[in-house]
Amino acid sequence: MAKDKNAPRYDKQGARLVMRKRDYMADFSGQMALGLMANMVGQLNYFYTDKVGIAVGSVGIILAISKVIDAFTDVIAGNIVDHSKGGDHKYISWMGKLMVPSALIMILMFTVPIQAGQSSGIIYALITNLLLSAVLYTFVATPFSAIMVVRTHSLSERGTMGLVRAFGNYAAGMLVSILTIPVTNMLGGTQQAWIKYGVILGLGILLLFLICWNNARKAKFACDYEENENENVEEEENPIPFNEAITMLLKNKYWVLVLLFNLITSITGGVTASGGTYYCKWIFGNDNLVGMIGAVGMVATVIGFLLSKPIIAGLGIKKTISIGLMSAAVLSGVRCFIPDNFMVYVVTSLLGSFIQIPMMSLYGVLTAMTIDFNEWKYGKKLVAMSGGAIGFGSKVGAGLGAVIQSIFLAIGSYDATLTVASDSMKYAIYGFSNYFPMIINLVMFFIFLKFDLEEKLPKMREEIAARKAEKVSGN
Repeated sequence: MAKDKNAPRYDKQGARLVMRKRDYMADFSGQMALGLMANMVGQLNYFYTDKVGIAVGSVGIILAISKVIDAFTDVIAGNIVDHSKGGDHKYISWMGKLMVPSALIMILMFTVPIQAGQSSGIIYALITNLLLSAVLYTFVATPFSAIMVVRTHSLSERGTMGLVRAFGNYAAGMLVSILTIPVTNMLGGTQQAWIKYGVILGLGILLLFLICWNNARKAKFACDYEENENENVEEEENPIPFNEAITMLLKNKYWVLVLLFNLITSITGGVTASGGTYYCKWIFGNDNLVGMIGAVGMVATVIGFLLSKPIIAGLGIKKTISIGLMSAAVLSGVRCFIPDNFMVYVVTSLLGSFIQIPMMSLYGVLTAMTIDFNEWKYGKKLVAMSGGAIGFGSKVGAGLGAVIQSIFLAIGSYDATLTVASDSMKYAIYGFSNYFPMIINLVMFFIFLKFDLEEKLPKMREEIAARKAEKVSGN
């Protein structure tokens, strides 16, 4: 007998499978667009100092102020989204509203009016940074991260979504790393060249968001199948006051750990994003080398994604992350001892790219786990606010990485007009590229030892299911 293609499919835990190949591709598109926005923040340090001519100290102040403000917007956005109407489908509507402004801001980021003076350039850079990160990115990324939780109840499909999104985010980072310097140099290497590059980015981001939004607005979510099959449909969660909701999250130690994990890995990623440009220009004498190194890193990236699922399945979530953090610290430590050897830099960068992939694949899975813990402990999921952990880490982490770079460069008396780096400039670059990642990855390794939710979650889910069954029988 022929198999009915329309028959319901279920995973090993009995959750209905709802995702199609085109859903994963659309999810990839949305995450790639967000990744392009976030990763370009890491390139702004170099653009502001070497292409616009803003003083390195002022760049640090711009990025620091924007990130202090930015730090509060994710949970605020999450609270606003949680209070909006529309059931589980409300999360995708934000992308539809903001995809055009998101494309425009990528152009405006580079039109800094430095001709009007340093003050005008600084103010303009601060405002556009805030619009990019604190407003547009936040109000797209926060509900987008929540979609992973409401789109499907299957842990298997959530895991695949996490892998696909990680690939989209990393592909965006690699494209920015490989193309930014060679393409802008090919276009003339001036501010006007970066503006043209911004137009290309903006159009690409618009197209990617459009693909994601158009698919998701037509797709069926898990709740739609429940309604059609007259199953026990979960009621939409009543809005919770902001102060009460944020207090719940801060008391959820696992959410705090995931927040720190996303933040720290994004900080090191942000440092690497533009740090490679400084390293190639001043240590190896050619900033175009960053494109070649990024291209080589693509090989490690592809291998990393092919092996991520079996690695995570074999090691489990906690061990995968712990080994990844320790390995990243060791690779940075190797460069501390051999800082100016090009082959050592390439090899450690390639291995670092491979190591980072399985960890990135777990961002969404970790957040979904903390949402389950919220439901177990408080009876409330706080989906969008919990998802702020990913948004906060991605954009604030990348921004803080740029701030940290500015601090190192300022201490090292960075001067973009020199033809050869001074010793202080070299040590500043070694500091944020090698020593800082080694230390911060070690710190996160020891912090993450406290994450034991992976073992506890199955029993918690059983208790949640029992509560729901009791509530239904009571009615």
